[in-house]
Amino acid sequence: MACPPESHDFVSVGGNASSPKKRGLDFMSSFLTGFLMSSSLAVAIGPQNAFLLRQGLIRQHLFIIAAFCTLSDALLMVLGIFGFGGVIERFPIGMFVVRVLGVGFLLWYGALCAIRAYRGGNSLQVDSISPSPLAPAVATVAALTFLNPHVYLDTVLLLGTVGQQQPESLRGWFLLGSVAGSAVWFFGLVYGARLLVPFFRKPVAWQVLDGMVCVTMVVIAVGLLVG
Repeated sequence: MACPPESHDFVSVGGNASSPKKRGLDFMSSFLTGFLMSSSLAVAIGPQNAFLLRQGLIRQHLFIIAAFCTLSDALLMVLGIFGFGGVIERFPIGMFVVRVLGVGFLLWYGALCAIRAYRGGNSLQVDSISPSPLAPAVATVAALTFLNPHVYLDTVLLLGTVGQQQPESLRGWFLLGSVAGSAVWFFGLVYGARLLVPFFRKPVAWQVLDGMVCVTMVVIAVGLLVG
């Protein structure tokens, strides 16, 4: 007489049926963790965001500038998640050099904003703005990105440490979520800035913006000096 099938075969089939769903939830959890953490780091007021806001207001080189920032973040995230953060910790002289260069650039850029704020007279007439060269804009955002030590501390060390704590099979999803968070913020900032155009048709608005950017640059520079 044939024996009835053992119960563990049924359990095995049920387990296999549920594992894709569990893996999907794990993937989504890692993706959302990276997305939310990257977004929270990106929205902090800083020199890079201030420059992107200005570019968004004058509507020049928006896609390229936002894409550059996103790809820069992606590069730093890859380095952090896959172990470069330890190299930074073992060679603090590199961070010291970046800190010194960053302080000098922030003070220089802050001085330019202070001069613009003092002189005033600017107003936003988008149709009358002549196109500016792409190279200086990319060079400026590159300096504001890679000469800011906070980028390495936040994106490489902090976000990278969280990424390394993810299971190896989920780190790619964490990275994708992190890059997506940066992309949403950067593209949203440059293209969403047009909503503020009516406000910045007033010259005093530009003076306020340049003054706030100047203060931000100086505060960050001082923080790097004493930190």
